[in-house]
Amino acid sequence: MRDVSDAFLLSTAGISATLLGTFTVGVLFYLNSSLHHARGSGGAADRYMRSGARWVLAAYSLPLLVPMVLVGMGPVWAAASFALLGAALVAATVDTSRRIMARGATHMSPSVAVNEIATTVLVLLLVVLPWAAAGWLPPPSAFVPSLLLALVAAFTSTATVVMYTFDRAEDEAAEMEERRSSAAG
Repeated sequence: MRDVSDAFLLSTAGISATLLGTFTVGVLFYLNSSLHHARGSGGAADRYMRSGARWVLAAYSLPLLVPMVLVGMGPVWAAASFALLGAALVAATVDTSRRIMARGATHMSPSVAVNEIATTVLVLLLVVLPWAAAGWLPPPSAFVPSLLLALVAAFTSTATVVMYTFDRAEDEAAEMEERRSSAAG
């Protein structure tokens, strides 16, 4: 395997931090939106959105923290942190998968379900990849494909949730306009 530079690893962490910050701002906008308030707190769809946010935070934390541990503490600690964060990501994946199937959680768009399936496959792949490629103590380069897959999975989930939120807001606006028209006529 080719060696990977500290600059590349820290750049990966920087990209993840930027995307994580953007996602956090998006969550704050969602929490302040009429879409969140219209659902009320505690419904199945709201629980799925919370679980999804937890999943995205776990997915971004992997390419954020593991490169910094690799640069600062070395491969033993990186393998341990990857295993811990990977386990958290698997647990979050199981939780979101369970919640998307809950009654009332989905009047979700098909893109949300497709993204859920795709990211589940990516998570399974990225969690085992370093050890399958390089054994029990993978060198830094063995983590790179998994870190990039985690970034891709987190980014596609962020984009899917953002588009879903926009679509739902449009649907609600159209429903409100339809109600006004029928009430006036």
